[in-house]
Amino acid sequence: MFRVGETIVYPQHGAGQILGIVEQDFQGLPRRFYNIRILHNDMTVMVPVDGVENAGIRAVIPEPMVDEVLGVLRDDPTKMPKDWNRRIKHNREKIKSGDVLEIADVLRNLALRQHEQGLSTGEKQMYGRVKRILASEVMCAKRMREDDALRLLDGILAEICARPRYAGR
Repeated sequence: MFRVGETIVYPQHGAGQILGIVEQDFQGLPRRFYNIRILHNDMTVMVPVDGVENAGIRAVIPEPMVDEVLGVLRDDPTKMPKDWNRRIKHNREKIKSGDVLEIADVLRNLALRQHEQGLSTGEKQMYGRVKRILASEVMCAKRMREDDALRLLDGILAEICARPRYAGR
């Protein structure tokens, strides 16, 4: 159970703060909901208290783990399906998992693909969204401003896109 004021991560949206716990009728029965403000866009979402595990809501990673996340961004790309439709589905599943390392993997792969071959429209939207999701968690873990977290990620992505690529990877 999370407390009011606590910062959490909602995998589909990024880091958020629990504004309150409210009780509302849902299909004729009283149900408790977390009222969560998503930090990077000020959107408010309501998530059933008994549904946080299914939604993948979790605590923000500890600050030392940020280095591991940035290491994943600097790693070589993982193998992706060739078909854009399958890539989107594959990446959506990784994002939905809520695992910050999987999200970093998706961001790195999309950045490299954009640099080398370009992205489909759906992948471009996913790229922007996953970068904001990851930046919001890095921002909370390192207690920094959102633009600084975005600059940190952009710097690493520019660095990996500038590396020479080798045939046969």
